[in-house]
Amino acid sequence: EGVAAVGRLGLSYDVSLYHTQIREVADLASALPNTRIILNHVGGVLGLGSYRSKRDEVFARWSSSIKALAARPNVFVKLGGLGQSYTSLRFDEDAEPPSSEMVAARFRPYIETCIAAFGTSRCMFESNFPVDKISYSYHVFWNACKLMTKGASSTEKADLFGGAAARGYRLNVIG
Repeated sequence: EGVAAVGRLGLSYDVSLYHTQIREVADLASALPNTRIILNHVGGVLGLGSYRSKRDEVFARWSSSIKALAARPNVFVKLGGLGQSYTSLRFDEDAEPPSSEMVAARFRPYIETCIAAFGTSRCMFESNFPVDKISYSYHVFWNACKLMTKGASSTEKADLFGGAAARGYRLNVIG
C-alpha cells in the first residue's frame, strides 16, 4: 500500500536489496505498473557467507533476475554500489587500491548486462559515495565509468550520465 501511495503521488520508489530479492521487485513492478521503481546498486550482488565462493553461480542467478525485471518498463536501474564489502567483487581484499581500469574490468559484466536488459534509457550511473570509498576513490570510479562507455554513442552517454536519472526521477533539468 505504501509503494502504491508513492506512485499515486507521482514519486519514484528507490529499492535497495540483495540479488535474491530481485524477483520480488519484478512482482511489485507488475502489480504497480504506474509506479516508477529505481533499483539501487545493480540489485545488490551478494558475495559473503554462503555466496562467497560462488561468483559464477551468483552472477547467473542475478543476470536471469535482472533480465526478467527489465521486462517491466516502469523500472530503472542504478549502475554502481559494487564497491561495497558485501558484493562478490571483493575490492576490499586487494593488496593495492584498484585503478580505474581494474574497477571497469570487474564492473563490466554487471554494467553490460544491465544496459543490454534495460537499455541506456533506463540505466544511470550512481556514485554511492562515501560508502564505496572503502574500495576505491571517487575519481577512480568515475574514470572507470568513462572507460566502460568508451564505445557508447553521445546519446547513450547522455542517458547513462544524467538523462535516465532525469527521466526516472522526473527532474526538469535545464541544459
